[in-house]
Amino acid sequence: MDRILTTLEQWRTALAVADTGSFAAAAASLHKSQSTVSHAIAELNARLAVPVFAHTGRRTAITADGEILLRRARRLLADAQSLEHAAEALGRSMEATLSIAVDHIVPTGLVVAALRRFADAAPDTRVEVQEVVLSGVFDALRDGGAVLALSALLPPGHREEALIAIDFVAVAERSHPLHALGRPVDYDDLRRYRQLVVRDTGSRPIDAGWQEAEMRWTFSSFAGSIEAMKAGTGFAWLPRHKIAAELENGVLRPLPLTHPERRRALVHLITPDPETMGPAARLLAEAFRKEANDAADSHGTYGR
Repeated sequence: MDRILTTLEQWRTALAVADTGSFAAAAASLHKSQSTVSHAIAELNARLAVPVFAHTGRRTAITADGEILLRRARRLLADAQSLEHAAEALGRSMEATLSIAVDHIVPTGLVVAALRRFADAAPDTRVEVQEVVLSGVFDALRDGGAVLALSALLPPGHREEALIAIDFVAVAERSHPLHALGRPVDYDDLRRYRQLVVRDTGSRPIDAGWQEAEMRWTFSSFAGSIEAMKAGTGFAWLPRHKIAAELENGVLRPLPLTHPERRRALVHLITPDPETMGPAARLLAEAFRKEANDAADSHGTYGR
């Protein structure tokens, strides 16, 4: 292997100068003296075939070649940090506590089955389940300490793999006026009646699905929405598996839409780089994969 002429610390210093705009600001951000930063940049320029920085009067600017090199250096430092995190994960014992984020559309039975499977392998690890709706998964992964998540939304910077598909159905209580129309229901009909929705738990909530009804009640969970619908107060699109019993006994009935839609959400298992995951997190992720595979073999798709 050819001898490496530069060091990661020199590139880290160069990036600090580029990001802060001056040697003095870079020195402050790195907790180093300005002379140390200046020396590192001078050494970097001297060891490379092209300069990263050039002096223009009293100012030091990034060269065109330097722009290219610094982009690659940023990736290089990220890879080096990931390598160290992987080594740390390999040296860790089983985590004492895991926090995970699970969207409300995910079947509770699947979550419990996966946790039971996980408990057999890691009985001493405590698990905190953060139940979220829609963009709440972003907050849970960013600020809530969740190490993995089950969600149909895909946060940037994480790996994801398809886990299960969830079918949604537009329904109302069997005596609701929409069922009494005696004909297919269109969107103009829906606008005249109350829609029941579940609130996004994220700090920057988004609207999902059709929400153009003039009247609307918003709940924090599907349970509240379902109870309100069983009382005949509105209609909603709900995961079919959440209302399987009500559909079976006829309390809730699918709406005969003029343009039937097959609404489906693909839930993903969302993880960081697998190499940086601790042993317990890897075991829990595998438990979810196995339970999802078993569910697919039995049901094909949740909600059928």
